[in-house]
Amino acid sequence: MMAPSAMKPILHTDGYLPIADYGLVGDGATAALVGRDGSVAWLCLPRFDAPPLFCSLLDAVDGGAFTISPDGLLASGQWYEPDSAVLITDLQSATGRVRLTDFCPLMAGADLTEDVPATRRELLRRATVVDGTVRLRIDIAPRGGGEAEPRDGGLRIRCRALPELNLYLSSTVPLTGLRTWITLKAGQSAHLLLRWRQSHTHLDHFEPAKLYDDTVSVWRRWLAALEYRGPQAALVRRSAITIKLLDHFENGAIVAAPTSSLPERMGGTRNWDYRYAWVRDAAFSVYALHRIGLSHEAAGFLGWVLDAVERDGRPRVMYNLDGGMPPTEREDPGLEGYRRSRPVRWGNAAAAQRQHDVYGEILDCAYQWAAHHGEIPETLWARLAKLADAAGREWREPDHGIWEVRTSGRPFTYSAAMCQVALERAARLADRFKLAGSIDAWRRTAAEIERAVLTEAWDPAIGSLTEHLGGGGLDASLLALPLRRVVRADDPKMVATTRAIVERLGAGNGLLYRYLPEDSPDGLPGHEGAFLLCSFWLVDNWAKQGRLDDALELYDSLCARAGPLGLLPEEIDPDTGAFLGNYPQAFSHIGVISSGVNLAKLFQQAGRTV
Repeated sequence: MMAPSAMKPILHTDGYLPIADYGLVGDGATAALVGRDGSVAWLCLPRFDAPPLFCSLLDAVDGGAFTISPDGLLASGQWYEPDSAVLITDLQSATGRVRLTDFCPLMAGADLTEDVPATRRELLRRATVVDGTVRLRIDIAPRGGGEAEPRDGGLRIRCRALPELNLYLSSTVPLTGLRTWITLKAGQSAHLLLRWRQSHTHLDHFEPAKLYDDTVSVWRRWLAALEYRGPQAALVRRSAITIKLLDHFENGAIVAAPTSSLPERMGGTRNWDYRYAWVRDAAFSVYALHRIGLSHEAAGFLGWVLDAVERDGRPRVMYNLDGGMPPTEREDPGLEGYRRSRPVRWGNAAAAQRQHDVYGEILDCAYQWAAHHGEIPETLWARLAKLADAAGREWREPDHGIWEVRTSGRPFTYSAAMCQVALERAARLADRFKLAGSIDAWRRTAAEIERAVLTEAWDPAIGSLTEHLGGGGLDASLLALPLRRVVRADDPKMVATTRAIVERLGAGNGLLYRYLPEDSPDGLPGHEGAFLLCSFWLVDNWAKQGRLDDALELYDSLCARAGPLGLLPEEIDPDTGAFLGNYPQAFSHIGVISSGVNLAKLFQQAGRTV
């Protein structure tokens, strides 16, 4: 991670910082991105999937931001307080250096492994001059503009775009309005606490030092349960915190990313809203955390998703944080997009798709949870058994696949394989815990699906498994089949498929495209960047195929692509190495954790140390 002394110039392109120049803070209800220039460029209130208060990330002029920055900013550096979600930004000007400390305070004594309130609904920003004298600009500019009313040593802020939001800014220095200039000398500090709690009618006293101590303590107490002895240990710890920052503490939903519409290719139109809970992404997240000793999140997610399924009668692809349907996808003409990559979208049309892999994600999550807790309650089992039955009926039906193509449905190989996972895990659970169910039928259908994957998806002309039962293009999701125990990694057909994917979908330096639109039409124009999770899946396949040194070298190279804060995006531009897609992305941090665990285990089995 970046050391406090690591400063570098502020560089903008088209008026925007690189995506990697933002740090994430949050409180289990929402999250903010804080730039190396001292700006809070992203914050949706009161929760992840709400409208943005600040979104200069998507429009440098009209998006709005909360900025604390010295006059004549020259360079900066960022790092996290160890094992916490407290972000530090050093800002250097010609006359001095100021240190910003940003975090969302958590309740004193909160335990993130228990279902108790942890969120205070606040953002604390502390500016301390480290040396010299600094003229500091404090600028709060909500999207759509706003007005400030002096109130008890701070401001009450009315936002034109969010009139229902009660927003208060408490301050230890006098504020003249939405923009204030102050001068601080070495050792002097200003504390600003942005609050959006509905219960507040006035600005009461706050204790910054206590809020800091409480928040660091909560994060470190949660992380103390982490168990990991493998490569890239520091990045694995940061990945765990990052995934937890995407967890909605209140009910166990986990969002795919905290942002919307960061482009998958600069200037392209593949810009999507990821501020919702995908069943797939959330299941991957809780499994990754479970593998390093952080198991509470699996129970929260299982309860949340099964409640949602019961309401709808079948699992959806994704949900909003309440377990309901996300809003209808729409384009926002008022925002130009990151580096003018239009459109900006809110809502996600993929919510209405059919994706059969969700059956396997839920059953596999339940299987891992039961292995840890040693039981499956009857009420939980009744709901899981229904999902297994549905997987057995639907596995041959067309769907839109893991990559959510916007063409008509097809019989995707990955979707069928995950139905096999659902049936196989259901049979294991029923057998182990003596539960009622169609165990023999589940096993027969699981075996039938496994045969279909290895025969119907195999294309002898290209020597590879393909994206569909019946043939098609190459698809990097096939690399996940050995990880879910559908196909052995050392099966000759899987070894050949791994080789073909690297040759056809390789973007250079170990990066992979998910698929190529010219081979696998997805109903969208243009292309995208290289998808990081697919490269982590390649690490796992090489390791399971005995190529341990190649796997470790690739893993280390992927981890080296993390930004100075240890954060990763969804995709990478293969030509420049720049971050693309929504950020930070749960999928990529899942890869860091899961591949690290797999490497540590396989090196140990080989009698070697990583």
